[in-house]
Amino acid sequence: MLPNIELKTLDSKIKNLQDYTGKTLLVVNVASNCGFTPQYKDLQALYEEFKDKEFAILGFPCNQFGAQEPGNSVQIASFCETRFGVTFDMFEKIDVNGTNAHPLYVFLKSKATGILGTDSIKWNFTKFLIDKSAESFSRYGSNDSIAKIRADLIKII
Repeated sequence: MLPNIELKTLDSKIKNLQDYTGKTLLVVNVASNCGFTPQYKDLQALYEEFKDKEFAILGFPCNQFGAQEPGNSVQIASFCETRFGVTFDMFEKIDVNGTNAHPLYVFLKSKATGILGTDSIKWNFTKFLIDKSAESFSRYGSNDSIAKIRADLIKII
């Protein structure tokens, strides 16, 4: 079961992680000025392909890696929409590591560790795939291709 964690969208609406109960989720920490930013295109394509199958992507801008997400919510929303046509859910900028890490990322890191068992997020575009029952969690690094994630998604959707 997904925990009760409050989430705030880029347009300041309040959601809760539990609103996504029963859906397969891909949670991604994103940044507008990163070398991995073109992944938005592939993420949007993945969302379009599977959104009618109880699948959601949750994007969380983060400025902790090389200050590559300097914008405010309005700027981030505009960038995502105009550059990549993003229609999946995007949320306010958060921290994913450290003492101010958002509760969602504290939860995700406890469920799926990184390489060599580390829990900290190493860079932008780290991804967590969660099955509909919220019992299976997979973690992918920035370099992992969307094709690899798609293959794993097909197995659980």
